[in-house]
Amino acid sequence: MESIANRRAIIDRRQLGGALEELVWDADPRSPAVRGRVLEMLRQQLDAGQAEIRRRFEVGASGQLTARSISFLVDQILLSLHDFTLAHVYPLSNPTAGEHLAVVAVGGYGRGEMAPHSDVDLLFLLPYKQTPWGEQMVEYLLYMLWDLGLKVGHATRSVDECVRLSHADITIRTALLEARLLFGDKPLYSEFRKRYQSEVVADTGPDFTEAKLAERKSRHLRLGDSRYLVEPNIKDGKGGLRDLHSLYWIAKYVYRVDRVADLVEAGLLTAAELKRFAKAEEFLWTVRCHLHYRAGRAEERLTFDAQPDLGKALRFANRAGAKGVERFMKRYYLVAKEVGDLTRIFCAQLEEQHKRKKLFRLPRLGQRRRVEDGFVIEGGRIDVEQAKVFAEDPVRLLRLFRLAQQRDVDIHPRALKLITRNLSLIDNKLRQDPEANRLFLEILCSRQDPEIALRRLNEAGVFGRFVPDFGRVVAQMQHDMYHVYTVDEHSIR
Repeated sequence: MESIANRRAIIDRRQLGGALEELVWDADPRSPAVRGRVLEMLRQQLDAGQAEIRRRFEVGASGQLTARSISFLVDQILLSLHDFTLAHVYPLSNPTAGEHLAVVAVGGYGRGEMAPHSDVDLLFLLPYKQTPWGEQMVEYLLYMLWDLGLKVGHATRSVDECVRLSHADITIRTALLEARLLFGDKPLYSEFRKRYQSEVVADTGPDFTEAKLAERKSRHLRLGDSRYLVEPNIKDGKGGLRDLHSLYWIAKYVYRVDRVADLVEAGLLTAAELKRFAKAEEFLWTVRCHLHYRAGRAEERLTFDAQPDLGKALRFANRAGAKGVERFMKRYYLVAKEVGDLTRIFCAQLEEQHKRKKLFRLPRLGQRRRVEDGFVIEGGRIDVEQAKVFAEDPVRLLRLFRLAQQRDVDIHPRALKLITRNLSLIDNKLRQDPEANRLFLEILCSRQDPEIALRRLNEAGVFGRFVPDFGRVVAQMQHDMYHVYTVDEHSIR
């Protein structure tokens, strides 16, 4: 957490509030002249704060700290504007039951993280219907924010409408999941939170989880369904920030966690996996902030022409046999793969806990039947019978993929989680094992779609460990326009 002094160097709201008060000592607060002076003062503060945040980022501040600092700056601008408007432009000395208003940050802004050119997502919350005073307040605030040059996504709704629309629209339900009161009527906001939890969240965890995972799959298909594209989308692409956020949303919805760190206490990640989560998120946020600043707009695609600039900004120097930009992109692809690993681990733990506690209505799982050598098939997915199956015989790390190929079934996330945690078992002894090599060659030479099997081996990290020469090209890219995929993905294809 930043110190108060550091935050005041970005913006000092107390000082700003005093300066705004001086503007109305001998002038009409509603006059165009005063509005213009208020706008100019806020713009100067916003520009100065943004410049200071960018300066800190360019000398080494992290991407996440930058995102939180931008959110803090917008908070202070909004709070100052609201206080001035309520005190001088549309004062309300004796409000009626309908003249209550809560202004709520939602979405990423509600989470307290904003990229340099993110939208400011706001909910103007009403008790039931809009009143003339409420309409004037909302209109004044919005027009001022637009005139400041901020991109504002907004909705004006009653508590009843929030509940009703949350049931009907998963996007609205997700945005409200991260709601944060900025200012206004606290009892009204508390009523909204209470009803959202009791009437929307309660007993709908399985539905929400299924919807978010389906949404994730659809998003991946729309953007190429590969984390190894030469020009990846770092926000919505496979292995991007949105995948990490989806895990947090599901945990927040089902387990009521308030921080990513709470995933360990909930039993969804280990402490080591949480560190991997944090490192991946930090790297992706840093890349995203660089992209926004470089483009001067909300740019989420790591374009071919942007990659050399970002490689330099992140201090990836040329080395023998690899350009700095290629080293940077390899790091990106490895982080994206890390996100995929964490997603599998998370989903496996989630399913296991819900199955054990009977919280999840696991649909269409089918009968569980033993296949061979410690593996079972359940609902079209191959799984392990017990956690020590790979420790007992590392050859099973290959046999699992061959069985999945032979029987044309998917691999259960729990099995993939165990593979990730047992990759150290793939050593020289296993590489020289005749049975392990026989299984690998059968996978490679099979008529049953070896491409899918090899990609599964690669995604799980087994391919690169078992064939070290292949491991050296995992996530390696050639910085030219002739290659659409990384070397490992291109080789598999």
